[in-house]
Amino acid sequence: MAIYTLRDLYLHSVNAYSSRCMSSMYGGECVTFAEFARKVEAEAEMLRMAGLSSGDKVALLSNNMPNWAVSYFAAVISGLVIVPILPDFSTPELDMIIRHCGAKALCCSDKLYTKVSKETIEGLNVVLRTKNCGVIYMKEGVQPGVFTEPKADDVAAIIYTSGTTSKPKGVMLTHANLVAQVEMDYDLFTIYQSDVFLSILPLSHTYECSLGMLLPFYSGASVVYLDKLPTASTLMPAMRSVRPTIMLSVPLIIEKIYKSQVRGRFVKNAVLKKMYGWAWFRKMVHREAGRKLRKIFGGRLRFFGIGGAKLDFDTERFLVEAKFPYGVGYGLTETAPLIAGGIPGKIRFRSTGPVLSRVKARLDNMNKDTGEGEIVVQSPSTMKGYYEDPGATADVFTPDGWFRTKDIGRFDEEGNLYILGRIGNMIVGPSGENIYPEEIESVINSHFLVTDSIVKENDGKLVAQVYFNEEEAQRRYNDFKESLHALKAEIKAYVNSKVSKSAQIADVEAQDKAFEKTPTQKIKRFKYVDPRPLKKPDEAATR
Repeated sequence: MAIYTLRDLYLHSVNAYSSRCMSSMYGGECVTFAEFARKVEAEAEMLRMAGLSSGDKVALLSNNMPNWAVSYFAAVISGLVIVPILPDFSTPELDMIIRHCGAKALCCSDKLYTKVSKETIEGLNVVLRTKNCGVIYMKEGVQPGVFTEPKADDVAAIIYTSGTTSKPKGVMLTHANLVAQVEMDYDLFTIYQSDVFLSILPLSHTYECSLGMLLPFYSGASVVYLDKLPTASTLMPAMRSVRPTIMLSVPLIIEKIYKSQVRGRFVKNAVLKKMYGWAWFRKMVHREAGRKLRKIFGGRLRFFGIGGAKLDFDTERFLVEAKFPYGVGYGLTETAPLIAGGIPGKIRFRSTGPVLSRVKARLDNMNKDTGEGEIVVQSPSTMKGYYEDPGATADVFTPDGWFRTKDIGRFDEEGNLYILGRIGNMIVGPSGENIYPEEIESVINSHFLVTDSIVKENDGKLVAQVYFNEEEAQRRYNDFKESLHALKAEIKAYVNSKVSKSAQIADVEAQDKAFEKTPTQKIKRFKYVDPRPLKKPDEAATR
């Protein structure tokens, strides 16, 4: 059947794969596609009886579980608009989002229900419990609503960004946007009915929702959800038991594994540290570590997708030398999300791969000497706009209708895209050269004694603000506070040995507590660095 909307996609899958396992909690019973369909249609009817009609908003605030997808599809097949909300938003942010989008219903997990204020709850028609699809609260005296079949250009989802530079904005994604994304993802990397996903990222994030839920649902694959945070103690037994073929991750998870389990074993001993610096020895160690790592992951892994932030240099080098089946993707919530992607066997080191099959990209305001410019795209997955924010919407589209990512990048001769940093973060050096803090931060964060960092400009010099891994530093230096001067000097020397002359840091400042982060675990840069004005496009090179 032709698929134009998420309703079409839903009908295709529940009919084609009715007896197959769709999803389960880790250690729990499987939900087949047919059982899933019965739950979806029952919940859709509950929403209609609570007075919702097509076009109304349904907020979804829940931890990952099979019923998360039940609530999602119950809304979108009925012409309702789903509003997935990241669990880590604060109570004021949750109230603001629910009220801003005008939600009439809330589907909520038990743990998160208490985070929503009583006043906000009382303004809703109904609150449903995702654990069992039961009713927690329903307003009295409502009349049943009316559902109509959604059209391709109808808004299917509003997703609020996590606010690294400002307050959250509601990204409106249409049915056509999301269907196109799934089809392009499938073209990039084929998913089979035999594939098993282990889901460890929040489904309310576009990355996991599109690639980790909609894509396997479209393909007839199954998904297993963890009910706990993906720490080493929870991940290891799950991977051994589930033996996933596909996982999606943010860089932080694989970086932690590399730092603690691989590199960490060699930096504590002077002799081993020197040997690890020899390329032939490092590659030999990495190959062996890769064999062990694939076994830890269950032995069947064929795709480990990494997205959401920049992967640090040393970790990616390890993945290459370990022959680990990783892929790297680049995208934004506003593009549903993937724009470009590199897959196992076709990875170009430090690149996010070429743009997807139906995406066009160009570089605006391009520097002719370096080939760098702002990445601007035309994609069938580009959002309709920001909900009730025409000013912000106009700001991210060029006069000819292309979406401005506000990221700086370049292409190689084969069309592979390299991401350098955000326009608003870029620092202009004393000789006019462009310096990208994210690239320096990637080097800083690769040091095993560093947890997080920000690079900023201070009186014309580059300063690294670093949050140290105090526990690890304590083991290394015995007295962390007394050794802070030596530790700063070590970080400065380490970084400056690995970056270009223009990117040398002049000083290191210790951050006394963890950086404040968004719900997607990105540092809220605006809290620590003054925002820089965005450049306007004046010339372009098209890919």
